[in-house]
Amino acid sequence: MTQTLHPSRVSETQRRVEDDLVDRVVSSFDNCDNPRLKQIMQSLTVHLHNFIRDVRLTEEEWNYAIDFLTKVGHITDDKRQEFVLLSDTLGASMQTIAVNNEAYKDATEATVFGPFFVDDAPHVELGGDISFGAKGQPAWIEGTVTDTDGNPVPNARIEVWECDEDGFYDVQYGDDRTSARAHLYTNERGEYRFWGLTPVPYPIPHDGPVGQMLAAVGRSPVRAAHLHFMVTAENLRTLVTHIFVEDDPQLEIGDSVFGVKDSLIKRFEEQPVGTPTPNGRDLSDQAWTKTRFDIVLAPAHPLSEEN
Repeated sequence: MTQTLHPSRVSETQRRVEDDLVDRVVSSFDNCDNPRLKQIMQSLTVHLHNFIRDVRLTEEEWNYAIDFLTKVGHITDDKRQEFVLLSDTLGASMQTIAVNNEAYKDATEATVFGPFFVDDAPHVELGGDISFGAKGQPAWIEGTVTDTDGNPVPNARIEVWECDEDGFYDVQYGDDRTSARAHLYTNERGEYRFWGLTPVPYPIPHDGPVGQMLAAVGRSPVRAAHLHFMVTAENLRTLVTHIFVEDDPQLEIGDSVFGVKDSLIKRFEEQPVGTPTPNGRDLSDQAWTKTRFDIVLAPAHPLSEEN
């Protein structure tokens, strides 16, 4: 249910003072040569001022907010993007994704990008292992990439990345390791397959200002167990998404960045010790899981469709 805040009553004189300021700030962008930038800045101004007036923001609260954003900037570096975490935990990332990935036929749903993607991840052949020594239970992931008409998409590039069994991505270790991430390509039938790790829940970095915000409002920093995908192919819309693990208790508690969608929850079927693997890999001494994720890509510029 959408929450509506009720501003304190203000006098007509005070209201005119506040309205006049909004009008002057909005009009200050009138001479902007870029119409899109002008639209964004004027709309931002109206919504920002409405928020301040709606909650009757105090000067102390304004100073606290400035200090908070300053701390977010200071902790951000080339390995950690605290602003992305802030956007994620406020649902702004998912709302932007929703706006930019309109539902189209049976195209796979998108979800948050997250702060841990790295360019130039290693290439693995079909059936290869993306773990590169990361700890965790082996998982066999396979599926197809098709368009919304059911045609296979050959040579689609699939980027995959995930945390290890301790809940850390490789970039969080600070030792330049590359593990639990790779890219691969679909074959001529649009098929893909690889070994990864059975996803586990983990907390987003919560030792900084975003973590302090979550603690202050009584929210968990934990993300539901998931595996990241980014799929690109010519003339098709790039898909950034996850798959989540059915029966993960965190699904009931809630995902800290609001990324879960029912269509992306998959069963990772436990395979007992000694079960033969799909590609002959020797896992005779340990259990493993398997799942299937068939990916459907929307056209790059789909015609609008009533849903």
